[in-house]
Amino acid sequence: MLDIVRLRVLAAVAAHGSVTEAAKTLHYSQPSISHHLARLEAATGAKLIQRVGRGIRLTPEGELLARRAAEIVGRVDAAGAELAAQLGLQTGRVRLTAFSSALSVLVPPAAMALAQSYPNIELHLADAHPTVAQQRLRDGSADLAIVHRYDDAVPEDGIRYSYLLDDPMYLLSRRPGQTLADHRDSAWIAGCENCRGDLLRFCEAAGFSPRITYTSEDIVVEQAFIAAGLGVTTMPGLALHSHHADGVVASELPAEFRRRIYLAAFGEPPDPPATTAFIAALRTTTDALRLEETPSPKSGQSG
Repeated sequence: MLDIVRLRVLAAVAAHGSVTEAAKTLHYSQPSISHHLARLEAATGAKLIQRVGRGIRLTPEGELLARRAAEIVGRVDAAGAELAAQLGLQTGRVRLTAFSSALSVLVPPAAMALAQSYPNIELHLADAHPTVAQQRLRDGSADLAIVHRYDDAVPEDGIRYSYLLDDPMYLLSRRPGQTLADHRDSAWIAGCENCRGDLLRFCEAAGFSPRITYTSEDIVVEQAFIAAGLGVTTMPGLALHSHHADGVVASELPAEFRRRIYLAAFGEPPDPPATTAFIAALRTTTDALRLEETPSPKSGQSG
């Protein structure tokens, strides 16, 4: 039978890459760490750790069990915190991971509402790409994640997705009423090699490959380039609600280019009380937001 203490030890060794660092994190002695690992190997019948010089390395079996151990430990810790809150200790914690524009637009008013109604609930926020956010849900280091998708197919990956709202896409340029095809010969601004896939798909659907001249993942920098006449780009409505520079005109793209925003959680309901309270506050925020309207023009815009 697998022991939660020994699983916690294995997860710590995997996370830190050494017995010494795991011992410091867990406040155990190094012999105690080694003892727990040896007993875990005996219980599983598998070799989990290999000695490499003065260090150690997890075997494939050790890596597999360590991944599951991290998930289990995360769930146990979360359950303990929420049970304490349920028993009237006036504590609660919600760990939310979301992409930047969701954090800047959707989360602050929800966080304020939560603090007013439940001042003892701690809200921990982290900025992460949806792929990273989903992994944090699986390993138990996040309770909720706000993610986005560009299609309606919700994956069956063990994560529970709850629709929040549609986020329309905009072409950013210096003139109103522009389309993607109008800029087949323009200089384009895009994110890094791993982040520009959506822009490439949009342009491909419009019949051309964009000439990417400038690279930035900062919406302030991107819009500064556009205002200076250095290029064009696409941007979601949430990002424009966060920042919309003078001299930049936003032209809404057709509905097929919109992205859908979801709230994600791991496992089946019911959610812990603190998590449920934050979800209610967040839904109030999204219900009040009207992203279907084109962002208002800025004073001093050209065109």
